[in-house]
Amino acid sequence: MTPKGLVALVAAFIVILLVSATVYVIPETHRGVLLRFGELVETDIQPGLHFKLPWIDESRTFDTRVLLLDVTTNRYLTIEKKPLDVDSYVTWQIQDVDQFYRSTGGDEMRAVSLITSRVDTGLRNEFAGRTMYEVISGERDALVDNLTESVDKLVEEEFGVKVRDIRVRAIELPGEVSQNVFRRMSTEREKEAQEYRSRGRELAEGIRADADRQRTIVLAEAFREAEEVRASGDRVAAKTYADAYDQNPEFFKLFRSLRAYEETFKDKGDMLVLDANSDFLRFMNDMQATGSASGNN
Repeated sequence: MTPKGLVALVAAFIVILLVSATVYVIPETHRGVLLRFGELVETDIQPGLHFKLPWIDESRTFDTRVLLLDVTTNRYLTIEKKPLDVDSYVTWQIQDVDQFYRSTGGDEMRAVSLITSRVDTGLRNEFAGRTMYEVISGERDALVDNLTESVDKLVEEEFGVKVRDIRVRAIELPGEVSQNVFRRMSTEREKEAQEYRSRGRELAEGIRADADRQRTIVLAEAFREAEEVRASGDRVAAKTYADAYDQNPEFFKLFRSLRAYEETFKDKGDMLVLDANSDFLRFMNDMQATGSASGNN
C-alpha cells in the first residue's frame, strides 16, 4: 500500500471513530439521557438522531414500553392469621426518565427490586386487613385496585415509574393448611349430613305415627259401622223370627227342632245320649207316637 493510501485509510478510520463518538440514536420505543463526566446534563431525550461531545458525553437509553414484572410467590397472613400463598404480576412503565435515572442510577434491575418491595408491602397490608373469604372472592377486585392505586402513587413520586396494573394470578393455601381445611370441611359436611339424617328420621317417625293413628281411626270407624250394621241385621232377624213365631208358634218350634236335629246328627257316627222324655226329643216322640197310632188303625 502506498503512503497516500495508508494516510487515507487512517483518516477514514479517524472520521468513522469521530462520528461514532459524536452521533447516537434513540430508538422509537426508548427515551434517553445525556451524561457529561458522569453528571446529568440532558434528560428525556426523544427518539431520533442526536449529537454529543466525543469522549466527554455519554448517552443512556431506557425502554419506555409497558413492561411485565413477575412477582415471586409469597406468603401473606389474613386478618384471621391464616397463611395464603399469592402469585402476582405487575405491569409498569418508565414515566419520568429524569426521576427514574436520579432514583435508580438507570439500573432497571434496581427499579424492579424497588417495585417488587413496594408491591410486597402493599399486598401484605391489604391481606392483613381482610378475611380469607374477602381476599379469595368477596373483595379481590377491590384489593388489587386499591393496591395498584397506592403503589402507583408511591413509585411514581419516588422513581418516576407508572404502575399500570397489579394482578393476582392465584391464591393458594399452603400444603399443611390445605389438609387441615379439607379435614375441617369434611367434618362440617359430615355434621351437616348427620343433622339432615336426624331430621329425616324425625320426619319419618312423625309420618309413620300419623299413618298408624289414621289406620287406627279408620279401623275403629269400620268396626263401629260393622257393629252397627250387624246390630241392625240382628234386630231385623230377631223381628223376623218373632213375627214368624207369632204367626204359628207350633210350626216355629217344629222348624227349630228340625234344624237342631239336622245340626246334631249331621254325621252318621254322631251319638247323643239323652233321657227318653227329654224336651229335645219331644217332636221325634210325637212323630213316633203318631206313626204308631196310624198303624193300629
